[in-house]
Amino acid sequence: MDNVFKSIENFSLVDRVEANIIDLLHHRKLKVGDSIPKEVDLATSLGVSRTVIREALMRLRIMGLIDTRKKKGAVITSPDLFSNLAKSLNPYVLSDDTLKEIFEIRLVLEIGMADLLFRRITEEDIKELKQIVKNEPSSTKSFMFNASYEIAFHGKLYAISQNETLKRFQNLLLPVFDYVQKSSLVNQNVSPKKFVSHKQLISILEKGTPEEFRNGMRSHLENHFNRLMD
Repeated sequence: MDNVFKSIENFSLVDRVEANIIDLLHHRKLKVGDSIPKEVDLATSLGVSRTVIREALMRLRIMGLIDTRKKKGAVITSPDLFSNLAKSLNPYVLSDDTLKEIFEIRLVLEIGMADLLFRRITEEDIKELKQIVKNEPSSTKSFMFNASYEIAFHGKLYAISQNETLKRFQNLLLPVFDYVQKSSLVNQNVSPKKFVSHKQLISILEKGTPEEFRNGMRSHLENHFNRLMD
């Protein structure tokens, strides 16, 4: 076995074993489907009992990093990152600072989607976006756009991106975003100002450029940024 381990102290034993096993996976450049060393080999290299090794491996299974396969033993798997994240992304148990930062993440993502959207949007997508905001005002001086339009319009943008990871991440962020914007964590009042509307964003998608869309989305979301900074 590769000599990549050092003997482990008794303090936080399982935590250290878990970290060392992960280091081993990286060191050997193992890929999805590759087998990991057997329990007895891990125990010998780390100088710990097989009971400790089993507990560390159980943690890795729960994380989705490894799985047990017939005739192969424990193998590397591709973890479902968002299933794990969903278990802890509860706005009621997150700190105020974390909630604000997650709020900011969604704003940054939507500004940064421009190139994907222009590469993948179709005429049918444009029609669907127009239908979503058909009854919405062309511009607004309100610090909040109607929630139903916001969810439907921005959800469609994520769908247009055709990036499944991005779409799943957005679905996780929505409850946190909704929680924060209704909470005392952000300023509920901002100075009246016209913001770029959904209809104006659609016009940019039809006739403009990715850079114009980024600037338009910045203006569209400026109310949210202002509420964080005030």
